[in-house]
Amino acid sequence: MRRARTGRRSKTPMRKGEPTMARSPRIALLLMATLALALAVAVSPAASANPSKSRLLGGLEDADVNEEGVQQALSFALSEYNKASNDAFHSRAMRVVRARKQVVAGMNYFLDVEIGRTTCTKSQPNLASCPFHDQPRLRKKALCSFQIYTVPWTGRSSMVKSSCQDA
Repeated sequence: MRRARTGRRSKTPMRKGEPTMARSPRIALLLMATLALALAVAVSPAASANPSKSRLLGGLEDADVNEEGVQQALSFALSEYNKASNDAFHSRAMRVVRARKQVVAGMNYFLDVEIGRTTCTKSQPNLASCPFHDQPRLRKKALCSFQIYTVPWTGRSSMVKSSCQDA
């Protein structure tokens, strides 16, 4: 059988049965060195020290509780919780157990919050300064998980999920 000519000539004649990589051990070494370097960079401590390079786009990431967006989402979640509650008293956050965020077409906030019943009734305006009940029969705590979706550039927020359990 005759091979079709392509117009190019190989500098190294091909021997029957000889693998291409065997002709050039330099190529194999170069490929292995490149692979080793890429692997070393991927698993190096420096790569994981820079969180912006190691996080997954659109994935969940921990959020700072003091961050403005987290505080706004928390305020919105508690406002919605109090509106839906049949309790005569307001509840407010005792502590944020965990805050996470996710960039979508807007922002999702996932908040795990320990809330407590305050001494302020729903007719009183300033919830931030309301003390928590200390009488055992009026004291009430709950652990709540909220998912808040916000679109900051439109000023819209919505409660996607909300669940609470007595603590």
